[in-house]
Amino acid sequence: MRYTLRYTHFMRINQFIARASGLSRRSADGAVDKGRVTVNGKPARKGMKVEYTDAIRLDDRLLQITKFHYVMLYKPVGYLCSRSSQGGTPTIYDLLPPELQRLNSVGRLDKDTSGLLLLSDDGDFAQRMTHPKYNKKKIYLAHLDKNLTKLDIKKLTKGVILDDGRSLLKVLSFDGLVCRLELREGRNRQIRRTFEAIGYTVTQLHRFKLADYELDLPKPGQWKYIEQKN
Repeated sequence: MRYTLRYTHFMRINQFIARASGLSRRSADGAVDKGRVTVNGKPARKGMKVEYTDAIRLDDRLLQITKFHYVMLYKPVGYLCSRSSQGGTPTIYDLLPPELQRLNSVGRLDKDTSGLLLLSDDGDFAQRMTHPKYNKKKIYLAHLDKNLTKLDIKKLTKGVILDDGRSLLKVLSFDGLVCRLELREGRNRQIRRTFEAIGYTVTQLHRFKLADYELDLPKPGQWKYIEQKN
């Protein structure tokens, strides 16, 4: 299903490819550099502007801008953000109807973390939501095995050194064992590893906000269609 572009008929070639194929803009630029893309039968140039009426082909496949799908899922604990099960562990795709199982997760939550997860077939959207340069805010509730001290809050704010670099967590509020955190990155198990580095164990972790999206589904396992936000 085609739709009319809102502001102009012109866009950069990498933006068109991203919208039409699900690739990220960076991957689209790479395809152009490798000569895989043509515009009206001629080799595409990186940075060129095109119209949605142009005949744009990727590996000789005609690209068309389609309506993308955006889904919010309340991920339960115990589910993998993966297309394949590991040792019988269920995946998030077990929670979705067949027509949505082609969508890609926008970032990941580990098996033991619950909360807001976005899925889409829009690679450009996924890039904007997850790449560090866009600095998207993520808000979590973390339950700890012991009370968080003010001294350790300062350590989290200044940054804790992990094996993959400095980790910064902003503590928005805390009440003994429970703290509300802001994270601007998204490294593997970053919150859990950061607390472990200063002597705490995260017993529960729940994400309820990513950028402008806030979890408003009442029960784990539920999902709904959402509108794209900038």
